[in-house]
Amino acid sequence: MAPQPLSPEETEQALAGLPHWKTDGNSVFRTYSLTGHLPAAAMAMHIAAIQEELNHHSELTLGYNSLAVSVNTHSVGGRITELDIALARRIEEIAPNHGAS
Repeated sequence: MAPQPLSPEETEQALAGLPHWKTDGNSVFRTYSLTGHLPAAAMAMHIAAIQEELNHHSELTLGYNSLAVSVNTHSVGGRITELDIALARRIEEIAPNHGAS
């Protein structure tokens, strides 16, 4: 079954359980702060592995000591679906292991 876009209310409800994640109505996003470039790059690689596992990919922007993540579902016209929320949850699970805040 193809993913279905979440309503704005469903998106906000899902984000209530994901501190620091926000929405612009078309994607969910967050920026993590890390202790340096290598920890940020390591977290990006870890996220890439999760994305391959889920077959659902985000936009990652690697900075010196930061990593920005933005995700939506392209197959439904760039809208937010449960796939995006599931990926955000998985990223939140691994973030502490990378020292991300």
